[in-house]
Amino acid sequence: MEFFLDELVGWIYTLGPGSIYVIFFLIAYLEYLIPPMPGDMLVVFGGYLAAQGVVEFETLLILTTASSVMGFMTMYGVGSYWGYRIDQGGEAFWLSRWFDKDYIDRGKRWVKRWGQWVIIANRFLAGTRSVISLIAGIYRTKIKTTILSSAVSSLIWNFVLLSAGWFVHENWQEIGRWLQIYGWIIAGLLLIFGIYWYVKGRFSKERSVGE
Repeated sequence: MEFFLDELVGWIYTLGPGSIYVIFFLIAYLEYLIPPMPGDMLVVFGGYLAAQGVVEFETLLILTTASSVMGFMTMYGVGSYWGYRIDQGGEAFWLSRWFDKDYIDRGKRWVKRWGQWVIIANRFLAGTRSVISLIAGIYRTKIKTTILSSAVSSLIWNFVLLSAGWFVHENWQEIGRWLQIYGWIIAGLLLIFGIYWYVKGRFSKERSVGE
């Protein structure tokens, strides 16, 4: 993935501003459809380009935010249309092979318990963005509210990433190390949180049976 990132960055350097805007729009969109896409690091790189005057910070922020919302709602549509078959079909349904069942079950519990707050937090939950948008579609959350929640989440997150790239300039790749650490912390917190609710649920169930 690092080689792919370096090659893509090198290619972007050769493009004019108009083409760069198109590339970043596509990257922010495809990140939801192809989760391994290093979208966050490329947005950081966009902040560096903005600091260099190659592109405009505000334009890049608007484009990446709008594209992120489009990517979220595309996965929402997949969940809304095929959600039941993905959830229940197992490997017999071809789309099920693209999604981790454990992630789907975890996302269902989150959306069921916290609703739109999970969608607002989706950009900050590394590794779960596509799943959350898919689950939102399965539950068919209110479309207008979901779009707004996704837009707020994307706007804040992209602003943070672009600003980081702007301030560190040519050291923008160092942000990747911090994003990796952040991802580990989020994964660890989610694991602890999941264990806590599982143990709490088991304890409550056993106590109710005992009564």
